[in-house]
Amino acid sequence: MIRSFGGKSPRIHPTAFVSEAAYVVGDVEIGEGSSIWPGTILRGNVNKIKIGKFVDIQDNCVVHSDSPAYYGDYVTLGHHVICHAKTVEDHSLIGNGAVVNGDAVIGHHSIVAAGSVVLERKEIPANSFVVGAPAEVRSQTTERHLQMIEGVAKHYHRNGQLFKEAGLQDPEQDKFSDPNV
Repeated sequence: MIRSFGGKSPRIHPTAFVSEAAYVVGDVEIGEGSSIWPGTILRGNVNKIKIGKFVDIQDNCVVHSDSPAYYGDYVTLGHHVICHAKTVEDHSLIGNGAVVNGDAVIGHHSIVAAGSVVLERKEIPANSFVVGAPAEVRSQTTERHLQMIEGVAKHYHRNGQLFKEAGLQDPEQDKFSDPNV
C-alpha cells in the first residue's frame, strides 16, 4: 500500500518494485531498480527517507527515522531488519533481524551481521564488519564480503523485476512513479 501523508507523497522510480503487501507512506523516495518486499514498512511521516539505486529492503523490515534518512546505492536490508539509521552508505548490508537505532551511521562497504544491535548515534566506519549486541567492529570487510553485498543486490534487483513483470507490485505504484528519483 502506497499512501500520501501530511501533504507528502512517496516518489518511486518507474523501474523500482514495491510489493503489493508493503506499506510506504509520506516523504519517501525509492530509486532506480530498488525493491521493497512484502511486510515492509517505510514510514516517512516525520522525516524524509531517501532510498538510492538498486537497494533491496527485504520482507518484514521497518524503516523510520528521527532525522532525514539516506540509504545509498546497492544497500541491502535483510529480512526483518528494524532500521532508524540516519545514513546507510553505498554497498552496505544489514543482516537478517538486525536493529539499527536512531541516528546511527553505517559507512560504505560495511556489513552489520544478522541479529546485531547498533546503538543510537553510533558511527560505523567504512569497510567494517560489525557483530554483536551492542554491535562492535570485529574486522574489516574483505573482497569476499564486497562480492556478496553486490551479488545480493543484483539478485534482489532481478527478483524485483520478475515480480513486477508478474504483476505483483502495488497497484498504486504507477500513480507515484517519478523518473527523476
